[in-house]
Amino acid sequence: MKQNTRFRHESLQDQGSIKRLLRALTTGIGKGKVVLEDEDGSMIMEPGGLLNLKITASQNDESSKLNIRLSWREDRDQSHMKDIKISSK
Repeated sequence: MKQNTRFRHESLQDQGSIKRLLRALTTGIGKGKVVLEDEDGSMIMEPGGLLNLKITASQNDESSKLNIRLSWREDRDQSHMKDIKISSK
């Protein structure tokens, strides 16, 4: 597979599959290496230091959306750290 500077994947998945994918992401983030692959290509990312987390959610009668965005840079300043709590209550 070729190494890309961009990776995009979209598919329908059940809750169990999403859980496994998110678990693999969190494990990779913890180890400092995330490998993304599908039939169109692959990408290796090496998150480290402070990561910027952005979570947005919206809901209406017909659909719901949850976006999770992580970004990082080598020279991240710690002064923008904020607490967040996520639960399944």
